[in-house]
Amino acid sequence: MKQTMNKTIENPRPVNNKPEVQIRYRFFWAAIGLMIMTVLISGCAGATQTTAPGVTLTLDPTGQPKEVASGVQLLVLMTVLSLAPSILILATSFTRIVIVLSLLRNAIGTPTAPPNQVVIGLALLLTFFSMSPIINKINNEAIKPYTANQIDQETFFKRTIDPIREFMFKNTRQKDIELFLSMNNSQRPNSLEDIDTVVLMPAFVISELKTAFTMGFVIYVPFLIIDMVISSVLLSMGMMMMPPSLVSLPFKLLLFVTVDGWYLITRSLLLSFK
Repeated sequence: MKQTMNKTIENPRPVNNKPEVQIRYRFFWAAIGLMIMTVLISGCAGATQTTAPGVTLTLDPTGQPKEVASGVQLLVLMTVLSLAPSILILATSFTRIVIVLSLLRNAIGTPTAPPNQVVIGLALLLTFFSMSPIINKINNEAIKPYTANQIDQETFFKRTIDPIREFMFKNTRQKDIELFLSMNNSQRPNSLEDIDTVVLMPAFVISELKTAFTMGFVIYVPFLIIDMVISSVLLSMGMMMMPPSLVSLPFKLLLFVTVDGWYLITRSLLLSFK
């Protein structure tokens, strides 16, 4: 047994070095691939045009200052277009109109009639109609002179934002503006021009929400009275199993059509903007 142990000690098993060899080969081929990619990229950088099947890459020299300015203007235009939906929703009359129309639909008791597409489409049309004086002013004083190269870019942005700010100031409560000024740790402004748009826009939004919900409450009152009367009648007749909304819906539709509700709602919405 001792002889067997001695043989085992004298002739140890060979260590398997294959994993180490494989790792070394991987590092070797990775280094070669990195060198090849470096050579290819440097060759592409030196060439003005690189062509591949279905792909063409052209590297032109630095453009003229006018071309660079046009590129910057295009970038600014794309940024404005990407923010256009948010501006349309938060800086115009759209918020108040769409909320009032949605509350009207719920007050009548028809959550799917008119459908969402009709409500949003009508809100957009009324928004463009109510904002048409501001749109015309921006077009005449900002867009047309800038297109004709009569004003610079800074003047263009100022003439574009000023009518929108004026509209927001007219429809924003002073209390809301003071709230965001205090939250922003801003000094008390001496004039409206000293108030940043960052402060004005959220104040305008919460003012619009308050006005919209106030109008929605007024719209709800007559339909709520109809529901209460119908419920009392059904209860007195012993028809407790019949849903009051099922019976009151025709009466609410009749009342709304009789008083020409769409005319009154549209007129009230358009007159509510200062």
